[in-house]
Amino acid sequence: MTRRRDLEHHRQSLGEIREIMNSMKTLAFMETRKLNRFLQAQQTVVASIEAVAADFLDFHADTLPEAGDSIPVILAIGTERGFCGNFNQSVVDYLESAFDDRISGKPFVIAVGGKLHSLLDREKLAATFIDGAGVVEEIASVLQAMVQELSELQQQHGLLTVYALHHSGNDGIAMQKLLPPFQQLPRQDKRHTYPPMLHLSPPQFMLELTEHYLFAALHAILYSSLMAENQNRMTHLESAVNHLDDQSQELERRCRAMRQEEIIEEIEVILLSSSSLDEADNRRRPSETGKTATASADRFDIPTRGDLS
Repeated sequence: MTRRRDLEHHRQSLGEIREIMNSMKTLAFMETRKLNRFLQAQQTVVASIEAVAADFLDFHADTLPEAGDSIPVILAIGTERGFCGNFNQSVVDYLESAFDDRISGKPFVIAVGGKLHSLLDREKLAATFIDGAGVVEEIASVLQAMVQELSELQQQHGLLTVYALHHSGNDGIAMQKLLPPFQQLPRQDKRHTYPPMLHLSPPQFMLELTEHYLFAALHAILYSSLMAENQNRMTHLESAVNHLDDQSQELERRCRAMRQEEIIEEIEVILLSSSSLDEADNRRRPSETGKTATASADRFDIPTRGDLS
């Protein structure tokens, strides 16, 4: 009985955990619906800025800054919350390979997200840690912290080459070069005959366009990473909920089996008790029969063998 009650209590606890995880999965789904609108709008903004930059660079390619002797900086975007599988570990693995294959020199790392901080090797990386975003409303504060860190690094080391390492939905992990800007734009023939009319000098226009581009691109990267995080969380929690359902069903099956055993034991006890009562009745029955016969003889004055003699 005690063991079955323990199993019932364990199954009840699993049910409560299952409800919590299912609620977390629902919240992650709601966040993806909200992020989808923000991400689409921000990607449109980035594409528009890149189109403007392409038209501008057709006539003013000399304003495009060169990397030169710059300090490489990696913005590694992780997560602030857990329950998202190997999301952060994959960022760390990609980051370690970036030291050897993709980036020359020792980069400075700005790690975003509390769960990513605990996985990074502080001895190997010259890293700064800032908090990440749990929901879309927190992205603005994260972006402000990132820009502040970049500004301080620029003041200390001069020109920076900035990369963003982040999850990008179905495309997996991406390493995107942000500064110097527009390096990824394809070189093609001029699409326009006349240069764009500018109210600023070409270098000044390029500088301000770079600021707008960096602001928009970082927004899109943070939205994309948070979207991928919540999608991973949904998948991870779905697997966890299914596993809990399987465990709960197994515990329910074991509880039913133990209850059946208890019923069988109770029936056996009842049968044994009934058998003992029958045996006791059988032992009492002969003496009671003799007493009944004597009482009948006395009542009807039936002579005994001694009287007849």
